[in-house]
This record gives sequence, structure tokens and C-alpha cells, in this order.
Amino acid sequence: MMSDATSIPMGNAAAPEAPWTQPYRGTVGMACLILAESAIFIIFIVAYIFYIGKSLNGPTPAQVLETPYFGTVCLLSSSITVHFAVAALRRARTSSCTMWLAGTVLLGAIFLGTTAQEWYRLIVKEGLTIQTNLFGTTYYSLVGLHASHVIVGLIMLSLTLAFSIFGRVNEHHAEKLEVLSLYWHFVDAVWVVVFTVVYVVGK
Repeated sequence: MMSDATSIPMGNAAAPEAPWTQPYRGTVGMACLILAESAIFIIFIVAYIFYIGKSLNGPTPAQVLETPYFGTVCLLSSSITVHFAVAALRRARTSSCTMWLAGTVLLGAIFLGTTAQEWYRLIVKEGLTIQTNLFGTTYYSLVGLHASHVIVGLIMLSLTLAFSIFGRVNEHHAEKLEVLSLYWHFVDAVWVVVFTVVYVVGK
């Protein structure tokens, strides 16, 4: 009986705790940057919402704005491609990572191109500048702030792509690429809010 009793495992035995690991410094730094940038975007978004319909003269958003569906689809799709780039690099599939990075840069560039085309149309054909009225001021400030973040992200992604093409990126850089992808996901998430405020609520 004693031998039977001692052979039964203790069901309440505590499992060994996994050792605590310090978060990657790059991730922590990017999280802090995203929080700070979020506060800036909130200020511009609130200002845009506050001044909707308060322009003393035209044009109004409904008269000149065209909803940028194609550019939006491209930008949001780039979040998927950059995710796949990180996943490929973690598996040491550098060629796949390069391909997904190239797709991300291309999609981001297309979005930026559609924004430039929209601004050209608004300024040249519609006569809407940043000094025309309150709508022009808040519109160019908010959309321009987002576009500047897209440009920064594209520069960093393009440099990473160049390093990847020349074989300077491997699985040991996966965490750094993931930090960069967090910034890009943030840019995409902000655009969802900007798109809703400018082209849905404000129109």
C-alpha cells in the first residue's frame, strides 16, 4: 500500500514559473513614440471635428472631397504585407521577406501618390489651399500630418528593403523589423481614424 501511495503524482504540485525576460528596448521605445504621436494626432483630429461647418466661405468638404477608396485599400493592405515580412524573417526566409517588404513599399508609395493627386486636384482645380478657409487649414494640417508619417515610414522601409536586397538582413534582425512594423501599423490605424473623420463624418 505504501508503494502505491508514493507512486501517485501530486496533482497540486506547482509548475515551475517561466523566467521573466526584459522587453526588447526597441519595442518599448516605439511604444512610447506611438503614445506621443497619438496625442498629437488627437489634437489635430479634435480641431478638425470642432471646425467642421464653421468656414465662412467655400468650398465645403462635400463640394470638393472625393473618397480615396483605392489609396485606403492599398495602405491597409500594406499592414498585411509587412506582417508577412516579419513572419518570413523569423523563419529565416530572407527572400520571402524581401518580396513582402517590396510589396509594402509599393503599396505605401501608391497611397502617397493618390494623396498627392488629390492635393493637386484640390489646389489647382478646386482652388482649395491651406489659406482658403477653416476647412482648408484643418484638412491640409491633418492629412498632411499623416502623410508626413507615411513618408518617414516609407524611407525606413525602403532602407530596410535595400539592405535586404544586398543580403544584409537575416533572422537576427527580426525584432528590429518588428519594431518598424509597429510604426507602420500605427500609421495605418491612424489613417482609419482620419478617413472616418474627414471622408465620412465631416463630409
